[in-house]
Amino acid sequence: MKSLLTVLLLPALFLASCDIILTDEGLERKLPPALDIDAKAIIEIPAGTLDKFELNKKSNEIEHEHKDGIPRVVQYLAYPANYGYIPNTLLSKENGGDGDPLDVLVLGAAVERESEMIIKIIGALKLLDRGEQDDKLIAVSPGSPFWRINNMNELNSEFPGTSEILETWLSNYKGKGKMESQGFIDRENALHILKLAKIPS
Repeated sequence: MKSLLTVLLLPALFLASCDIILTDEGLERKLPPALDIDAKAIIEIPAGTLDKFELNKKSNEIEHEHKDGIPRVVQYLAYPANYGYIPNTLLSKENGGDGDPLDVLVLGAAVERESEMIIKIIGALKLLDRGEQDDKLIAVSPGSPFWRINNMNELNSEFPGTSEILETWLSNYKGKGKMESQGFIDRENALHILKLAKIPS
């Protein structure tokens, strides 16, 4: 009797853990993607806000950035995603970078400043900031509607317009002509950027 119950219950439990898609041919099971964590991100600027905070590399504290003694506030639309950095990385000036940790935009609902998020990288936007390479990784985190997205093609297919919003915003938030987009790269190449930027422990 016990073995019969096991035989009957296991398929039901399996189906409950999967997405069920109804097609003309009947039910089709779609396995959920494997959990795939690539890195940890620290959020400096929550989605939907304008105040420009950044990591002070000397104190290792996240502080309100100042320009000419005045706290910086973005003079554009608010940040479209949670903006932060990946610890223990560096885009070195010797390699054409800006000398800062690798930047990342994490898609999804706003989180608190200084939140630590585990992320899956799905791509990156190649950017030049006044001639310096200033690439922005694009990532998703567990619990977000974007979590099942694994690459930029899936993002464009499942959430049309998202990449265009990100590219438009990142190309213009510092002012006209200051940021130059070189286009998106996919997950594999973005992970290569992450690998090159990691500081050896």
